[in-house]
Amino acid sequence: MTEGQLTLEELRRRVEEFLADHAPSATERTEFLRARYDAGLAWVHFPAGQGGLGLPQAWQSEVNTAFDQAGAPDNNPRANAIGLGMAAPTILAFGTEQQKERFLRPLWTGEETWCQLFSEPGAGSDLAGLSTRAMRDGEDWVINGQKVWTSVAHRARFAILIARTDPELPKHRGLTYFVCDMTAPGVEVRPLRQITGEAEFNEVFLNDVRIPDTQRLGEIGQGWQVATATLNNERVAISGKTSGRGEGLIGVVAKTWRDHPERRTPELHDRLLRLWVEAEVARLTGQRMRQKLAQGQPGPEGAAMKLTFARLNQQLSGLELEMLGDDGLRYSDWTMVRPDRVDFTGRDAGYRYLRAKGNSIEGGTSEILRNIVAERVLGLPAEPRVDKDVPWKDLAK
Repeated sequence: MTEGQLTLEELRRRVEEFLADHAPSATERTEFLRARYDAGLAWVHFPAGQGGLGLPQAWQSEVNTAFDQAGAPDNNPRANAIGLGMAAPTILAFGTEQQKERFLRPLWTGEETWCQLFSEPGAGSDLAGLSTRAMRDGEDWVINGQKVWTSVAHRARFAILIARTDPELPKHRGLTYFVCDMTAPGVEVRPLRQITGEAEFNEVFLNDVRIPDTQRLGEIGQGWQVATATLNNERVAISGKTSGRGEGLIGVVAKTWRDHPERRTPELHDRLLRLWVEAEVARLTGQRMRQKLAQGQPGPEGAAMKLTFARLNQQLSGLELEMLGDDGLRYSDWTMVRPDRVDFTGRDAGYRYLRAKGNSIEGGTSEILRNIVAERVLGLPAEPRVDKDVPWKDLAK
């Protein structure tokens, strides 16, 4: 703890004083959230004036618990997971003071939802091969291209966007990172209906979209470094959620086992016990990862956690369908809706099974994440990359 920094006990008193001055039952929701941000009790590890107090990140859970116990409104984190889990830490790390002042407060309060314009039809796993172009025009950049698999783009106010600014350079070096206004002329959002029948995702077309240079994050050509920080945070956001022992999908599947004794077999029992142990190992590993994150930016450990999350979800949802027998083939509703969030525990088994198929794609495919773990964690030889030093314009498209 640095000189002048609050102690944990002083932080507790500050939370108590805030709640005494802003009774949740008597304060309008948005007003309450804005006041909490201004008091530095939004992200306590962020700097003062930017929603925080410069305190250890590990103390955030105690602050959240105190607000929850007081019946305070939250900022609906599931509905703005991309903003909170990915955009905010990227803006904090690479944004100017003016950008932090403009974007962080309404992002945290939920007044402005964010989406991510990274993947393209021809650049998913090989994100650095993207072809969306950004060309300088005075104080603006003019963007043209197509993005895909964009969650909540249909209701997002802003997007984090990576585009190619110099095709003469190798693919990783000619990229720049921007904040895109999703209400700007030339932004077109179309739904993508998925296997669940819903449309969480979208394809986004960018036709001569103008972005002021003041909405560039990082230096020109630094886009890959900024995007890497975002992706590390994304994997943590997807796989690093706090849960108690026996909670989440493993708890749902264990309940199905208890509720259907007629479906029990030694083979299913053995698989359930193995997955219970693996889920508990993943939970405890996640706790260790969050403790490490409190000391700095996420690294490749998020890739390992995301790998485990995807595999467990798919194996557990498949086991649940086997336990349910014919009932597991039922699907309650095929209506085309646009949900605000993914809900694995509040839906039926058919939804869980189908939706889990996307877990090994979103946030980086499992194949790419295995490369990351192999090279950056285990220190194995790198995969040959013959296009590493070839200008992007000369690559086969």
